[in-house]
Amino acid sequence: MRAVFLAGAEEDLKDLRRYVIQRFGKPAWQETLQKIRDSVGAIQRFPQGGAIPDELADVTLGQYRQVISGMNRIIYEVGNEIVYIHIVCDTRRDMRTLLSRRVLRMTS
Repeated sequence: MRAVFLAGAEEDLKDLRRYVIQRFGKPAWQETLQKIRDSVGAIQRFPQGGAIPDELADVTLGQYRQVISGMNRIIYEVGNEIVYIHIVCDTRRDMRTLLSRRVLRMTS
């Protein structure tokens, strides 16, 4: 399957890049980015392999999944031939708040 990073996920990567480089340096960012790339590759090969996020279990039919990549979560949606990457964020981030902000941003 082909993976497509949606606009929100692209912004997440930019924010993550800034944060990791500022706090830990460029080598740490390169390592983080490689882990994310590896995880996206695994998603492309086995899209149903990710777990359904707890935050979405009550409102989804299973098309939304997640994988953990180092200290980051990748939230994605499985389509017919495309996997849509919605969110790339730190595992310690409050996902309910992030999802609420994304939904509000999409509706305004």
